[in-house]
Amino acid sequence: MADLFQNLLTTFNFIVQGLWVTISVTAVALTVGVVVGIVMAVARVYGHPALQIVVSAYSVVVRAVPVIVIIFLLFFVISRYVNLSPFWAGALALGFASGAYQTEIFRGALQAVQPGQMIAARAIGMSRLQAIQSVVLPQALRLALPAWGNEATLVLKDSTLVFAVGVPEILRRAQQVSARTFEPFLAFGVALLLYLALTLITTQALQWLERRYRLQV
Repeated sequence: MADLFQNLLTTFNFIVQGLWVTISVTAVALTVGVVVGIVMAVARVYGHPALQIVVSAYSVVVRAVPVIVIIFLLFFVISRYVNLSPFWAGALALGFASGAYQTEIFRGALQAVQPGQMIAARAIGMSRLQAIQSVVLPQALRLALPAWGNEATLVLKDSTLVFAVGVPEILRRAQQVSARTFEPFLAFGVALLLYLALTLITTQALQWLERRYRLQV
């Protein structure tokens, strides 16, 4: 019993060191995804028709390609020309992939804002850009929170894919423990509990934000 507890403690201490890496990858990916998603959603809804076609093509193509392929492209191809560590290749790839999904989330939210909001903003002298920034977009972001929360949890779970390029996050460390000790149940069981805890905490935080900033329509 003492040996089992010691093995569990040793395994946990090693795998939990990947917790911050997982959180960092997820944070970077979500940040990139938000920036890409908002910019492209605004371009998709309010941009020039040619720009709308480009954004639509990006969204369709990226959503059709497995995320792991995008990670490999950045790590094995793009990193030949731009100095990208495994961490940044993985995090940026997740961010660009998430950006395509977030584009659709924010596009739907922008289109859900009543057209009268834009008309009223223009009527009081705002430019189109000012109306988008100050009136339409703040409402759209609040409308997008439920769907965005779901995307955030998906990105958290997709962060496991960066282990394929050697990033020492939770799953990578669990795989290393399993290969060294030949106890996969223990190693991946600890990883499961850590991911479960992260997902539950993230979900609760996002649900609080949703309640706090829910837009009454």
